[in-house]
Amino acid sequence: MTARSLHLNAFLMAPGHHDAAWRHPLSRPDRALDVGYFQELARTAERGRLDSIFFADGLAIRGDRVEGNLSGGLEPITLLAAIAVATERIGLISTASTTFNEPYALARAFASLDHISGGRAGWNIVTSGTDAEARNFGLDEHLDHHLRYERAAEFVEVARGLWDSWADDAVLLDAAAGRYADPGKVRELGHRGLFFRVRGPLNVQRSPQGWPLLVQAGSSEDGREFAARYAEAVFTAQQTLSDGQAFYKDVKTRAERLGRDPGGLKILPGICPVLGGTEAEARRLDRELTDLQVVDYGIAQLSGMLDVDVSRLPLDEPLPPELLPAEDEVNGNKSRFTLVAELALRERLTVREIIARLGGGRGHRVFVGTPEQVADQLQEWFEGGAADGFNVMPPVLPTGLEDFVDHVVPILQRRGLFRTEYTGRTLREHYGLPRPAA
Repeated sequence: MTARSLHLNAFLMAPGHHDAAWRHPLSRPDRALDVGYFQELARTAERGRLDSIFFADGLAIRGDRVEGNLSGGLEPITLLAAIAVATERIGLISTASTTFNEPYALARAFASLDHISGGRAGWNIVTSGTDAEARNFGLDEHLDHHLRYERAAEFVEVARGLWDSWADDAVLLDAAAGRYADPGKVRELGHRGLFFRVRGPLNVQRSPQGWPLLVQAGSSEDGREFAARYAEAVFTAQQTLSDGQAFYKDVKTRAERLGRDPGGLKILPGICPVLGGTEAEARRLDRELTDLQVVDYGIAQLSGMLDVDVSRLPLDEPLPPELLPAEDEVNGNKSRFTLVAELALRERLTVREIIARLGGGRGHRVFVGTPEQVADQLQEWFEGGAADGFNVMPPVLPTGLEDFVDHVVPILQRRGLFRTEYTGRTLREHYGLPRPAA
């Protein structure tokens, strides 16, 4: 191995990441609620010695549409607890919203998952981004973007305090003296802030990792500053090497300015690898998936990303620049809006072409090629200062993950870029990160 090795996370969506995956004969949309299916996927990732698996989550039907794609699914923290007992080493990361949860309940859930898994839990911190979610929690529209991040910062501070409310050696188990725990080593939090009042302590003892691995996925100005302050891994989306390098440098510089070691923050851009034994085979799979896209679903997804209705636009004409709002007018996912808008305008894509380009990764980079070519791309970004690893997004599951594990991972291992065996047991150990002291 080289002194620096890359990190690989498998981002799992039931039939795969391509929005037409559920229609492809290689996928298993019928198993979207089958715990055994996800346990099998996790074991495949573990066989490849990947650092972790990850489930995104939303609190509303995606795009308010159920016709054109599989929508919703199992609550991921619950699902990961079931996966934990079927695996031994793979890290287990779940999205959870700071806007529509309370710190005490969520801190308890992640501490429980960390205990259940023996120290493999990770939390992808999101503020949520849609009015549909807000309407499921008594609001007519979403909170202001900046206010959501203020709430998120306080939420994380409270959660970390709760995880630290039990000292590592608080439990005595002194049966003879009748002392289960030392009350001097279990403290109240006594938090009174702008958004939360939390007395504490947590009613779960300190977990194997102390805290779950803290992950963040927003790339707006607020998101970058939040990541630099709190995140230990960042899931991000860039289309070009130069954009990846700029993001990597920016977030690491911000972390250093805040007094953090930049090496303690791992940047993992998303990549959707469409694989084939030959380039022609890979391109054939890519065409098959594009041909299976449901255009109405793609239009609805694009409208949501751009915060503007594109349903009346001609499919085979370029997106009109004057139709788009400015980023500061967007109250949803600002970074994804900017990425998609810049892609469409830079390449003068028609609406149909944008839908096709977004089909595989919803703005994440899609690469079509052989395992060797995919490995070349990962190495270029890793060694070129654009990534510490990758958020791998198979277009079709289970085959896309199996192909990546069986054909791309061995190439990375032969090149000395990726582990051949796990050297630790916890998710923090996989990512080379320390356990926080209480």
